[in-house]
Amino acid sequence: MSAPQLDEVFPNIFKVRQGGVEYLATRNLTPGRTFYGEPTFTIDGQEYRSWNPTRSKLAAAIMKGVALQPIKPGSNVLYLGAASGTTVSHVSDIVGDSGHVWALDFSARSLRDLLDKVSRYRVNVSPIMGDARRPEEYAVLVSRVDVVFADVAQPNQAEIMVKNASLFLKRGGHAMLSIKSRSIDVVGRPSEIYRSQVEVLEGAGLRVSQLISLEPYEKDHAMAIAELA
Repeated sequence: MSAPQLDEVFPNIFKVRQGGVEYLATRNLTPGRTFYGEPTFTIDGQEYRSWNPTRSKLAAAIMKGVALQPIKPGSNVLYLGAASGTTVSHVSDIVGDSGHVWALDFSARSLRDLLDKVSRYRVNVSPIMGDARRPEEYAVLVSRVDVVFADVAQPNQAEIMVKNASLFLKRGGHAMLSIKSRSIDVVGRPSEIYRSQVEVLEGAGLRVSQLISLEPYEKDHAMAIAELA
């Protein structure tokens, strides 16, 4: 098989091409250790972890050609809906040793998996057990951040983002909201649901620069990216 070819699409985010197949990948912050059985590639002495867009809303948005990806080396990120840490592990790769990820979820089982499989090996990840609808309860644990990323299956997703952004997001920082239309309305048209969530964000002073569908990686999902001006 031919040697893999590497292209950087955003800082610390890459596309690896090998044998006619293209993979999204991040440079592994913990070489030799993977987190969910993901394949790895070694290129010029560096290890890269493949990033499955069917298991990560952020990866899906990147594969769909999102124009702005504000999570970068050195970023401080509040991640709402961290689950067991699949995407968090890649965000950890991206922000590197000079950044930090506060990873919140309300499920004790998910947080246990995140602790056991991710944060025990990565000092730049801080798991928090909490309810994203009540950010005041974990406010003492989180610093001001450059990015708030939300992937929460709640009917008031945009309102949850607004609450967290108002407490934690720096001026000029970015909100990234994964909109799960069927968690909001099981029969409504997804496109209309996406627009209604964008209106909530913009009504709270978050300027939405892009709304991108995550099809075919995630059915009835979109990603909204906004800036706190």
